Amino acid sequence: MKKNNIDFRYGINPLLGNIAMFVTQDIVIKYFFCEKNIINSPFQIPQNTSVILAPTHRSRWDGLILTMAMGRRVTKKDCRFMVTKSEMKGIQGWFLKRLGCFPVNQESPSLSVLRYAVNLIVQKRQLVVFPEGRINKFRKKIILKEGLYRLAKLAIKKSESITILPIGIAYSEVSPKFRSKVSICFGKPLFIDHNQNLSIDRFNTKLHIRMMKAEEIALKKVGR
Repeated sequence: MKKNNIDFRYGINPLLGNIAMFVTQDIVIKYFFCEKNIINSPFQIPQNTSVILAPTHRSRWDGLILTMAMGRRVTKKDCRFMVTKSEMKGIQGWFLKRLGCFPVNQESPSLSVLRYAVNLIVQKRQLVVFPEGRINKFRKKIILKEGLYRLAKLAIKKSESITILPIGIAYSEVSPKFRSKVSICFGKPLFIDHNQNLSIDRFNTKLHIRMMKAEEIALKKVGR
């Protein structure tokens, strides 16, 4: 699939993007949550490097909270989300598709999707990948998916270095309710370069530890 076709298919609609930003950030998040905390911010992305955001996944609110902390109003870049195919169905899918989200088959990702994700990384966009693969509401110990590591290894062939930022997101309730508290914490980054020889298991172990540490800090902030 040609690059232009992929960009057109999953590009961010300027008008819809601005409307969505206003509605979600200035109305929904502002009034739904009584307290919002951003810890270890602002994270300064090193110059001339690509970045992949790797947050924990506890709620459908996660994407909006991440956008609040690392979206266009903060970094001048939109968060581009890699999501499951089931999330791209119906009306929700129609909106997500026009807000820069794109689907991936976790068991067997297509070549065109991999190319598209790699291009986002190489072009220094903000790609968001949930390493847990799905919402893990009760923080059960699960094996991280291999997709993030494989993307980074593919992208590093076309990039100087890649910064992977572990992020912990926490809510005062397991299922966020009206006037809940929310906290997001940026963990210690992982850096991938041409000299990186970490195995996939070692990489995922390090990433998971840093995600959990960031989440623990976020959880304490919201009183859990």
